[in-house]
Amino acid sequence: MPLPAPYQLHTIVSHPFEENSYVLWRLGSAQALIVDPGLEPDRIVSFLQRHRLHAQLILNTHGHGDHIAGNEALKLRDPQALLIIGAREASMLTDPHRNLSAMFGMPVTSPPADHLVGEGDTVEFDGLVFEVLEIPGHTPGHVVYLCRQAGLAFVGDVLFAGSIGRYDFPGGDGEALVRGIRTKLLCLPDETLVYPGHGPPTTIGEERATNPFLIAS
Repeated sequence: MPLPAPYQLHTIVSHPFEENSYVLWRLGSAQALIVDPGLEPDRIVSFLQRHRLHAQLILNTHGHGDHIAGNEALKLRDPQALLIIGAREASMLTDPHRNLSAMFGMPVTSPPADHLVGEGDTVEFDGLVFEVLEIPGHTPGHVVYLCRQAGLAFVGDVLFAGSIGRYDFPGGDGEALVRGIRTKLLCLPDETLVYPGHGPPTTIGEERATNPFLIAS
């Protein structure tokens, strides 16, 4: 799913949870935006080096370990990069029990956030403006980064192709998750590109029409 020129988007899938880390940049620029750097940060760093890019922003959609594990490596390489997460997720960055990584036997900690965001805030990157939407349910403070200019949303573990995020982890709430998706995402244009934390990209139109968790009975 191509982005409007001159922006480029590359996905790096991190094992063992098949988590999607995204690198976004504008052709001709050395600045990159990284979304949810996962458990194989060396692959992200290698990609940045090959393309002569440096992280300017690191956006975390939520605080689970598989979505924050690469924060430290990126901050070590590019200390100027701003690490951003939803305000209600901030404590998960530094606590492997709260971010659930300890539960899977691979405790992860991250540097603390440089900036906290909430509903209605905006994040700017190289000519693009991302709106912050709070959609709890997978975690209590999960946020989505929506860029109307580019027609895309980084949704983390809120919405997947044909599915929705798990809500059986601590702090999960299935009713809140579905309500947030319906009121804040399904109202977007059909062609809006959805980049999830796991699995392939999709569109709002596709999920509105076919997602079994969202079709009204």
